[in-house]
Amino acid sequence: MAMATPNILVVEDDRETRTLIAKYLRTNSCNVTTANDGREMSRLMTDHRVDLLILDVMLPGEDGLSLCRKVRAESQTPIIMLTARGEDVDRILGLEMGADDYLAKPFNPRELLARINAVLRRQAAAQTVSATNGAVALDFAGWRIDFRLRELRNPAGARVAMTSAEFDLLRTFCERPGRVLSRDSLLDLTQGRNAGSFERSIDVLVSRIRRKIEPDPQEPVMIKTVRSGGYMFTPTVKAVAMDS
Repeated sequence: MAMATPNILVVEDDRETRTLIAKYLRTNSCNVTTANDGREMSRLMTDHRVDLLILDVMLPGEDGLSLCRKVRAESQTPIIMLTARGEDVDRILGLEMGADDYLAKPFNPRELLARINAVLRRQAAAQTVSATNGAVALDFAGWRIDFRLRELRNPAGARVAMTSAEFDLLRTFCERPGRVLSRDSLLDLTQGRNAGSFERSIDVLVSRIRRKIEPDPQEPVMIKTVRSGGYMFTPTVKAVAMDS
């Protein structure tokens, strides 16, 4: 999971579906609270911390789309919408109201869990980027990457020469630690979709960076390759204040 034992609120008026979701998620390390309608949902969200909301579109009283809009106006709590109808217009409406994802019934509980994990990972990554956006430098494993000077210093304080492309890629990793980043996403985040961009260039840059920061570039521990996924930056990253 993207966080330890997330608190998930399931708002679903169908008892069988509600019970199925709650049981499956609880067996997969989630704390689950359930509600039948919007009124009960509001009470539970006031009394408990909710890390993610699973919200059915077709509810008695106020419908899920209206509830989604209200929740989004007050918080950034992730929302996954459920509906028995799979028409594009419903999906688009849900996303326009602020939902993070959308799943049409009937669905496999494993797919729901996968979507929950993905949404929570995206939120955690966004929070990490937000927390580091105001930083002038980041520290990881004794290393420091300085955004103002666009330079990298090793644990001994010595400057390590880097090309502009290497620096931009390392910065992207540092701003998203613990997140699996595909080659496509790394291209978008660093080089954009210009005519000369191609996935292989990411592999070349990763190899160069590993030779500079890894204790053993042949057995990397900081930038790990994720099979069929991309790469993940593993060190803990800390923001550096102006006077550090």
